[in-house]
Amino acid sequence: MTTSERSPRPVRSRTPSLGDAWLQAPCPVLVVDPAGTVVAANARATALFPGATGGTWLPDVVPDWLARAHRTVVAGGEGSPPGPVRGPHGPDILEAHATHGPDGTVVWWPSVVTDRSRARAALRSERERNAFLTDASTQLLASLNLERCMEATVRLAAEHLADAAVLVAPSPGKRHRLTLAAGDAVAHGSVRIDPATVPGLAEALRGFPPLPSRWIDPALLPGWALPDGFTGPVGSVAITPLPGPGFPAGALILLRRGDRAAFEEQFARVFASRAGAALSAARMYREQSEITTTLMAELLPPELRHVHGVEFAGGYRAAQDTDRVGGDFYEVHPGAGPQDETLAVLGDVCGKGLDAAVLTGKIRNTLHALLPMADDHQRVLTLLNGALLGSRHTRFASLVLASVRRRGDTTHLRLTCAGHPAPLIVRNDGTVHEARTRGTIVGVLPEVTSTTAEVELRPGESCLLFTDGVTEARGGPLGEVMFDDERLRAALCECAGMPAEAIVERVQLRVAEWLDDQPHDDIAVMAITAPHLPAPEGRGTSGKDVRPTV
Repeated sequence: MTTSERSPRPVRSRTPSLGDAWLQAPCPVLVVDPAGTVVAANARATALFPGATGGTWLPDVVPDWLARAHRTVVAGGEGSPPGPVRGPHGPDILEAHATHGPDGTVVWWPSVVTDRSRARAALRSERERNAFLTDASTQLLASLNLERCMEATVRLAAEHLADAAVLVAPSPGKRHRLTLAAGDAVAHGSVRIDPATVPGLAEALRGFPPLPSRWIDPALLPGWALPDGFTGPVGSVAITPLPGPGFPAGALILLRRGDRAAFEEQFARVFASRAGAALSAARMYREQSEITTTLMAELLPPELRHVHGVEFAGGYRAAQDTDRVGGDFYEVHPGAGPQDETLAVLGDVCGKGLDAAVLTGKIRNTLHALLPMADDHQRVLTLLNGALLGSRHTRFASLVLASVRRRGDTTHLRLTCAGHPAPLIVRNDGTVHEARTRGTIVGVLPEVTSTTAEVELRPGESCLLFTDGVTEARGGPLGEVMFDDERLRAALCECAGMPAEAIVERVQLRVAEWLDDQPHDDIAVMAITAPHLPAPEGRGTSGKDVRPTV
C-alpha cells in the first residue's frame, strides 16, 4: 500500500490542553501526535500546507524533511528540545521550530525564511539609504559656497546613484553653467544649449516632474552631457529637477553604462530634493553676499592719501570685532584743484552696528551732494539737519567739518564742530591745544548753531579729528577708567613732527593698549598733516633731520 492509499489514522479523542490561544498565533502552527497524525492546525498553517487539517497524515501534507524531523523529535523525547530545521517548500525556504506539547504531541512553528531574508535585506537597504542621505545632507550643507555645493552634488550622485552625473544650472539665457562628474573627476564648464533638444531637460529646469527614465532615448543625449571620464555606451539616462524654494535650483542628469541596471528613480528624486535645497541656500547666500559686498563698499571708510600737498590718514575700529561698519565715519572730498579747498568730514552717528551704518551712508551721500556749498559750513550743517529731520530715522549725529587748503608753506584749515569733540592741534614743539569750535548736533533740533575756527599748520604740524570712542574707551587696571582727553593729549605730545599715518597708528595703539580687549564704542580718527618741506638744495639726504618730501 502506498502512502497516498494509506487510510487516515483516527483522530485522538482528546485535544491537547493547549486551549485556543495557539489558534490566534500570527504564524503557522501544527499540532502533531507521536504517530504522525495532525491533531490540529490554525488557518495560517492550512494556508501554508493545504490539506493540513485534523486527522490528516503528516507526510501527506508537509515536505519530507519536515516529516523526518518530526520522527526525530518524537524519538528524542521531551528531555532534549530540538533545534530548528530548514528545508525547501515550493519556491520558498521554510524553517520550523518544534516544542513538546501535552500527551506527547509536538507543536510545529514553521515560517518562511525567504520572507525574513527579504525583509532583512530591505531593512538593510533602507538603513544604507538613510545613512547615505544623512551623509549627503551633511556634505551638501557643509559649505554655502555655490561651486563646492555643485561639486558635492555631482560627486555624490556619480558615486551612489549612477556612473556619471551632470548638473545643469538655471540660466535666463541660452548659456548654462555645467558641473560634471565621472569617477573622482569633477569639472566645471559653460555651454550654449537648447534644453528643449534633450527630452525632459527643459521640464526639469522649470521644476516640472521628471520623465520616466525608460522614455528617454540615450542616443539623443548631446555630447556636452558626457563627462570626459565616462567610458562605455550610455545604457540609461535619468533627468530629475533640483527643487528649490519657489524656483528650481537646476536639473541633474544621471548616466549609466549599458551593462548596469535601471535607475532607482524614486530614490534619486529624494536625493535631488535635498541637493536642490542645499543649492538654493548656497545661491541665495551668494546673492546676499554680493549685495552686501556692493553696499558695504559704500559704507566702509575710504583709504586716505595725499591731496593737493596735504597728508590725510584715517583709522577705524568697529565696536564689535566681527563688524566691518558702524556708526563712526570719515570722508575726504578733494578740491577740484590745488587752489580749491578739500573738505574732510569725521562724524559719529548715535548707536552702532548696521542700523547706524545705514544712517552713516545717508549722511555721507548728503554731504557729497552738498559739496558745492562747502565754503559755508553753517549752511551745509543746516541742510544736513533738515535732511535728517525729514527721514524715517530717529537717530542723530555729531560731526566735524574741515576745509583744507595749502598756501605755500602753510596749510590753512577751517574747522566747524556740530556737537562733536573739538579737533586737537599738534605743534612742532610738542604742544597740543584744542581748536576753538563748537556747535549743536544734527538730526534733533529744528535749527543748528556752530562756530568755525581757523587754524594754520606749519610744516610737520597736524590736526587730529576723533570720535568720543577714543576718549570714552574704558580700561585701566579695573577696566572702568576712561582714556579721557589728558591721555589723548599725552599720546599726541609724542607725535610732534610725525606723518599723518604714524599719528593715527600711535593713537590707535595707545587706545588698544588701554582697552585690553574690553568692550568699546566705535572708534574713528583722522589726521591732517602739513608735510615737511623738501631738504634745502645742497643738503645731504642721509642726515637724521631730513623729512620725506611730498
